[in-house]
Amino acid sequence: MLDFLMRRMLLMIPTLFIVSGISFFVIQAPPGDFVTAHVQRLEDRGQIVDREAIEAMRARYGLDQPAHVQYVRWIRSMFRGDLGMSFDWGAPVSRVIARRIPNSLIISLFSFLFVYAVAIPIGMLSATRQYSVADYFFTFVAFVGLGIPNFLFALVMLWVVYSMTGQVLIGLFSAEYVDAAWSWARFMDMLRHVWIPAIIVGTAGTAKIVRVMRASLLDELQKPYVMVARAKGLSRSHVNYKYPFRIAINPVVSTIGWTLPSLITGEMLVSLVLGLPTLAPIFLRALQMQDMYLAGGIVFVLTLLTLLGTLISDILLGWIDPRIRFSSM
Repeated sequence: MLDFLMRRMLLMIPTLFIVSGISFFVIQAPPGDFVTAHVQRLEDRGQIVDREAIEAMRARYGLDQPAHVQYVRWIRSMFRGDLGMSFDWGAPVSRVIARRIPNSLIISLFSFLFVYAVAIPIGMLSATRQYSVADYFFTFVAFVGLGIPNFLFALVMLWVVYSMTGQVLIGLFSAEYVDAAWSWARFMDMLRHVWIPAIIVGTAGTAKIVRVMRASLLDELQKPYVMVARAKGLSRSHVNYKYPFRIAINPVVSTIGWTLPSLITGEMLVSLVLGLPTLAPIFLRALQMQDMYLAGGIVFVLTLLTLLGTLISDILLGWIDPRIRFSSM
């Protein structure tokens, strides 16, 4: 098991740097740079910036160097635990991200729990009650969940909550707790707000997992060993949950690798609609201002979370099904 884990962790390192390199050069692809965007904003306000000042700014930020040189400098600083300086914020990228990423992780964690706590039982019910009213209903709901964009669902949820309670639940905290220190009251206030973005973000993921769980369990229920177990007089519930479920859960566990990053990226779009203080607003601004180190740092963090999600799913699969662990040796 240790060798299995070490191989997976070693594969994460080159993947992380390949993705970070691709994202860095993609961010650099649009014409201009941060200085260009900054000067344009100043000129829109009526200020005039001379050419020498522009070149001095570009030299100060290191933007007068080729893109590959900037990337090498960024990678070297990353080995020292430094993601670079944000041009727009005038602060280290790690500090800017650290202020926002806990909120993103909180929403993603609640969404993650919602997805699997809801999807697995519904998928099992649909498979064991195939072609029943419940199966048709949940199948319809799953397709609706896949078809409705998260931002539209967020707007609908805001309208529903306002119609029922008269409250506009925007943000993660009430006004009196936004800048307050952490306490039990602030935590409970967060729970009052976090369930809406968690459900919105988790809806699409829940719909996908329901389909995966249903299809996987249906396939196992038709295997000969299930029919033999039923022929020997074992109860349907005992047969379904002791044998086919343990095999059918493997594809569901493997979805953790893409569910976790998809929840985070889905949370970014929902955060813009709900006005949540997460990574989404600063990531959008970083792209608009071509703040390459901040945008690249956020992509780096998202890539790391993707790889961690894949690692967790590999570990769980190896623990649940030893055949997977031994086949990779």
